Amino acid sequence: MLPFVKAHAYGNDFLYVTEVDAAGRDPSELARILCERHTGVGADGLILYRATPRGAAMRLFNADGSYSEVSGNGVRALGAVLLHGRPNGASLALIVETDAGEKQLDLLGRDGTRLTFRAAMGRPEAIAERTLDVGGETLRVVTLRVGNPQCVAVEGTLSVERLHRLGALLEHHEAFPEGTNVEFATVESPSRVRILIWERGVGPTLASGTGACASAVAAAVAGGASRDVEVVAPGGTQRVEWTDEGLFLTGWAEVLCRGTWLA
Repeated sequence: MLPFVKAHAYGNDFLYVTEVDAAGRDPSELARILCERHTGVGADGLILYRATPRGAAMRLFNADGSYSEVSGNGVRALGAVLLHGRPNGASLALIVETDAGEKQLDLLGRDGTRLTFRAAMGRPEAIAERTLDVGGETLRVVTLRVGNPQCVAVEGTLSVERLHRLGALLEHHEAFPEGTNVEFATVESPSRVRILIWERGVGPTLASGTGACASAVAAAVAGGASRDVEVVAPGGTQRVEWTDEGLFLTGWAEVLCRGTWLA
């Protein structure tokens, strides 16, 4: 039997299992089994974690079992897991150790089961404007790393059909040997960016923290957006600030349930 916690941020959902409980199990296989929507619990990813004096350390495996360096929403939802059931109090800071470095979470407030955090996501790296041949067309994109690889197409309008047609092709494009996360973004105003997301190892998702960060950077570089924007995904709106200190992601996360996997 395997205890787990399920939590999400804007519909981007994760299963949390302690490293002790997962000991001796293949984490990739465990992710595929648990994250399956029909025969498992269902989630976009599995996060194995252990508590530390400052917060926690985590490893992320996507729903298809592939490894990922970090998830912005996964980090915040882990914060909600760590603080679940604790009494309300003053602002609290947590440090989450990821394979993309330490991420600081500052608790800004609570609204019922939802905890709002401002997460320090680090500086974007390797920002470049590129042209890719994909799906029979030439596509202008911005590529970068926000702890994980990202490819953002800033366009005039968004299309779910276009996301489904090009998302997997871009994820596995030869330009990205390790695969990439993909976003299509449109700048609705200097302070508002709307996105659709194709997450590496998952497919379409309702939200993505690192995807929101990458889209904000791409929109500023190639779309005339400001460096402090609302990023609107199908699951809801997060705030991204791009400052001299790096990227800061603000939004809520909540714990949904605790359970035991019996199979």
